[in-house]
Amino acid sequence: MHSVINTEVRIGRFRHSPSRLFPISALAAGLAMMLPGLSSAAETVAADTRSVADIQAEIDRLKQAVEANQRALAAKGAADAAPKEEAPVAAAPTADQPKQLKKVRVKAAKPLAALKDVPSSSSVVTGADLAAQAGADLGAITKRTANVSRNAGNSRTYSLSIRGLGKVTQTEAQDPSVGVVVDGVFYAFNPLGSFDFYDIDKVEVLRGPQGTQGGKTADMGDIIVTTRKPSFTPGADYSLAFGENKTIIATLGGGGPVIDDLLAWRGSLVVNKGDGDIKNRYNPDQTFYSTDRVAGRVSFLLRPSDSVNALVSVDSQPKGFENYNASTFYKPTPTQYSDGKPNTLTTDASTRLARSWFTQQGSYSYLGDYLRNGSVNVDAQLPLITYTNGASAQVNWTLGDYQLSSITAYRSYHFDARNDEGTPFDISVQGGGKDDKYQQTSQEFRVGSQVGKFVDYQAGLYLFRNTIGYGTELSSPTSGWGSDAGAWFATTAQYNRLDTDGNGRYLLTESLNGLAKNQPQSIKNVSEAVYASANWHLSDPLTLTTGVRITRENRTNTTSSFISDNGVAPELNPDVVNGVSLGGFTVDSTNQLVASNTAEQLAVANAAALKYFNVASYGDLSTAQKQQLADARAIRKGQIGVVWGPVSAQSIHKIQPSYVFSPSYKLNKNQTAYISYQHGEKAGIAQVINGTSQNAKPEKNNAYELGLKSALLNNTLLLNTDMFLNNITNYQQGVNVLDPYSTAAQGGITPVYVSATGNVPKVQVKGLELDGTYTGIPYTSIRFSAAYNDAVYKKFPNSAQPVEFDPALIATQPTRDVSGQQVAGSSKYTFNIGAEYRVPVFARKEFHTSFNTNYASHYNSDIALSSYAEIPNNSITDFAIGIGRADRTFDVNVVVKNLFDDRTPQSQTWNSLVPAVYQWYGIVFTGKLG
Repeated sequence: MHSVINTEVRIGRFRHSPSRLFPISALAAGLAMMLPGLSSAAETVAADTRSVADIQAEIDRLKQAVEANQRALAAKGAADAAPKEEAPVAAAPTADQPKQLKKVRVKAAKPLAALKDVPSSSSVVTGADLAAQAGADLGAITKRTANVSRNAGNSRTYSLSIRGLGKVTQTEAQDPSVGVVVDGVFYAFNPLGSFDFYDIDKVEVLRGPQGTQGGKTADMGDIIVTTRKPSFTPGADYSLAFGENKTIIATLGGGGPVIDDLLAWRGSLVVNKGDGDIKNRYNPDQTFYSTDRVAGRVSFLLRPSDSVNALVSVDSQPKGFENYNASTFYKPTPTQYSDGKPNTLTTDASTRLARSWFTQQGSYSYLGDYLRNGSVNVDAQLPLITYTNGASAQVNWTLGDYQLSSITAYRSYHFDARNDEGTPFDISVQGGGKDDKYQQTSQEFRVGSQVGKFVDYQAGLYLFRNTIGYGTELSSPTSGWGSDAGAWFATTAQYNRLDTDGNGRYLLTESLNGLAKNQPQSIKNVSEAVYASANWHLSDPLTLTTGVRITRENRTNTTSSFISDNGVAPELNPDVVNGVSLGGFTVDSTNQLVASNTAEQLAVANAAALKYFNVASYGDLSTAQKQQLADARAIRKGQIGVVWGPVSAQSIHKIQPSYVFSPSYKLNKNQTAYISYQHGEKAGIAQVINGTSQNAKPEKNNAYELGLKSALLNNTLLLNTDMFLNNITNYQQGVNVLDPYSTAAQGGITPVYVSATGNVPKVQVKGLELDGTYTGIPYTSIRFSAAYNDAVYKKFPNSAQPVEFDPALIATQPTRDVSGQQVAGSSKYTFNIGAEYRVPVFARKEFHTSFNTNYASHYNSDIALSSYAEIPNNSITDFAIGIGRADRTFDVNVVVKNLFDDRTPQSQTWNSLVPAVYQWYGIVFTGKLG
């Protein structure tokens, strides 16, 4: 079973116990020769990652002495890896008695704290439970926790939400609303969380603003991943899966002592390869939703004394080539707008593909191919290329009643995409391309006091820097066009005039052929913060948790937009766009050359006349020929869009506070009540829109929570409930912003708006959350969670108009007020339930089966809240059944993901959708070596 238990974090507590650490002074010289960075503190390794059903089945084997010895050895190995505090365990019951749960402890606040004693909402999933159903990514984690969801997309558009916020919008310059922390290292770029996680110890989900405990701020919450650490007890384990679509997933992890009681290591390797569900009919060897991942990590634990230790880790995932983009299915464009007026658009796919230009090229058709769901037919879609590397180093020194810690980390990420427009024609060439190069470095120093006095505390300094696209001004183009692009992008009137003769068709071919445009960015962000948190033990049952953080954010963004390749027809360029000369000539409204043309411009006009009409002078062209030339130039200008020289967004220099105030009261030994107020802020966004600085303001979250943690029915039912209220100001998502360039280009009288990342003035989220486990049934454990989440735009006057609105209305009313409506991407009701049954059979064997069901009510997948973007209620069930040895040295498991093959789209608009990830099944072998 996937044990998910609400937990709370007691900020700043450090449990003083003997520990083996490496002196900071001795490590400092060595750090210069190491890659920076490291994982979470070794002394805070979780005490036990097994599911409740595992423990219950083991109890039945306690009668066998050999099994008792094996557990003792396993406990010794875990103790060798790092000092930790074990939670008390109830006496073992007989097989027909309910088993009491262990106290669950969560380490997000650096020390371990008992679940029922801490004052904020969180959940825990163990690595063993994820592995039981082949869960390897954040999608698997979000399906097993309350009120957490993932925005499905490619690696760069990946994002997470907690309580319905943070899911829909992501840009390069934007901090995550939901942070991902891996072994103590904060991932400050959403795409870093899109890779598989492996060799997992456990995962924690913390809801509400974070930052007063250290690391980087996240105003909606954190997902904290802890991997397994080196141990002085040798051992290795493996997993090998074979599944549908030629899938092979192999993992291997192991390690042991290098020098007894001084230096230990652990290495892990994962290979995940397989075809996707969606076939490309143009290239049968290409499938979409494919996987191509190889990753590895090696860690070393140095422990020369009981007071000092050091942990160094290096990981890498080399280049992978996965097909995700272009997996869009198309639907017929509706014939009416929302007001009932007929849709008069004449340049959608149906009309374009009906043009003789495309019908004469083969048997491809709008109805038989473009609208054919289940597969795609594209010629220029290239695989997404991604890779990531990282390193970290952590040093911990126990000095009397205090612990000093240092965490140094580095992480990089690369993303390269080249997209197709959705047909097999030569329209988009390297289209929608993106070439992201991301790097981050961080340094944290922390001091913590001993627990047990009137106040225990921790404080620290956090330094962070990242760059995106820096030094990539000559990166590959972001847009490119082929020989069929002119016929595709021409309006009906333009196409009809150009398709009348060979000269016009020549212009259609040349108008965009080979043209390429680039729009690089150079983003630099620097964060510097000090923080402190404390627990004030006012009486035996009453504790007050407080915390404060002051962060200085510095952000810059320099960008430009230019033609990187004129292709075969530079003579068709406009003369000037946005003050940038493109080398073309100027004509008046009747297509006559104006007097201001230079000699060079006149030469260009004459060259165009000669090339396309074999006429030496532009002035000798007929009126129809000049119109054809004007049509081709208009097609080209429309695709070039806005260009600008290097422009810097207005720099951001901002002091941003975070704080927490949370009293908790132990009603009795099994129940704790708490009230919490948390304030968190997300940095503003420095960005350029069409050559103009259009920064987004910082996002601010005031979160209130009232909760009760209970252990009932002789500790077989652990039940955690809370009510919450979040008031967010300047919520960052897509909005309509004024476009000064387009406004000026159209005469400056009617304002023109474009969609860009900006601010929703006010958003409110309120609701209820429930999370628990029940183990009162022999051999069975049940985990459940549910949430009611009412996320609404309290004030949002500048939303974009949805696509189904009449263009005539949009022209006069480019924005609309959606105040009071449900936040895009937010479900009002969610729940998940999972159960595992594990029972001894035969001689020293175990039969086990488990399932996990995740449900989400309907939500709107479009930031403009289109009525066509509604995603209906849906649920996904994963299932596993297997048998193995009682000592876990070998196990075989049949796993089915999406058991009932739910086909609910991931997102959709009025004429397209992104399909679901289909059902997958496989067989998984796991075991131990040595």
